[in-house]
Amino acid sequence: MKRHPALIPLSTDHHQALLLAQLLKKTAPEYKGLPSDPIGKMNYAKEVYNNELDQHFREEEELVFPYLTNKGKEIGELVTEILSEHRILKTSILALKNNIILIDEMDKIGFLLEAHIRKEERNLFEKIPQVLSEEELKIIKQKFDQTRLDEKSCKVK
Repeated sequence: MKRHPALIPLSTDHHQALLLAQLLKKTAPEYKGLPSDPIGKMNYAKEVYNNELDQHFREEEELVFPYLTNKGKEIGELVTEILSEHRILKTSILALKNNIILIDEMDKIGFLLEAHIRKEERNLFEKIPQVLSEEELKIIKQKFDQTRLDEKSCKVK
């Protein structure tokens, strides 16, 4: 599906997150270059959260969601659900530890993360261009462009 340019950075991030979701599931095949043992997967999940997902969640919450305030009950409820899922995912991933239920916990997180991403892609991102003006979408795109540029500058230094 064609994504509005303001939302492309988030959709691009979702590809990496979907890979993590699949990796965490009990039924995950082996992925070349990625861990296949439970401890390796746990550490990888925490690393991806700290290095990518946390920033992704913040960008959604700070750059997009403020524009969705007062845009209708349906989108308001959807944003509330997504914010709750962000907190649950953060807590669940960061709380992972080596114990007898680690594989089950990761499996649950894998399914939750996948459902979360699908909800954003198929529901929220489809509705955003319908409720926001082109001017609001341009502002969001500019903010993303600046944020990503600032990130690259920090990494270079």
